[in-house]
Amino acid sequence: MQKASAKLQEIVRNVVEPMGYELVGVEYLTGYQGGNLLRIYIDKENGIDVDDCAAVSHQLSGVLDVEDPLPGQYSLEVSSPGLDRPLFDSADFERFVGRKVNVRLDASIGGRRKYKGQLLGVEDDQILVEVDGEVYPLFMDQIQEARLVPEF
Repeated sequence: MQKASAKLQEIVRNVVEPMGYELVGVEYLTGYQGGNLLRIYIDKENGIDVDDCAAVSHQLSGVLDVEDPLPGQYSLEVSSPGLDRPLFDSADFERFVGRKVNVRLDASIGGRRKYKGQLLGVEDDQILVEVDGEVYPLFMDQIQEARLVPEF
């Protein structure tokens, strides 16, 4: 997951939160399907529908045109985080301690890049994930992508 710059996140937060939504995360993907993609994840207590996404997209498009925080052209996508909600920062990980997560690292550690297990906690700049009875401390800055595992 490619987190967006702090400046871009602040611009998006200043639009999304006053509209009554939770800003889950902001990604800026370069070279995505031949172009660039700005992906915004929003949520609210009773969930998100297409009208919510359209409202945020409309409002955010105007602000981004004025602020112009990104070079060149890009596509804007606003969506719900879904059942496999992405986790972006330590506050996200702390919020979902006890849940199952899928974590993919930028590079392998001991020959392993993927971890699927229970999120035990956050300590300093690491998360703790238990996989098959073994606890793995994973540095936040090495996480490429982390998502909740949907539970039914």
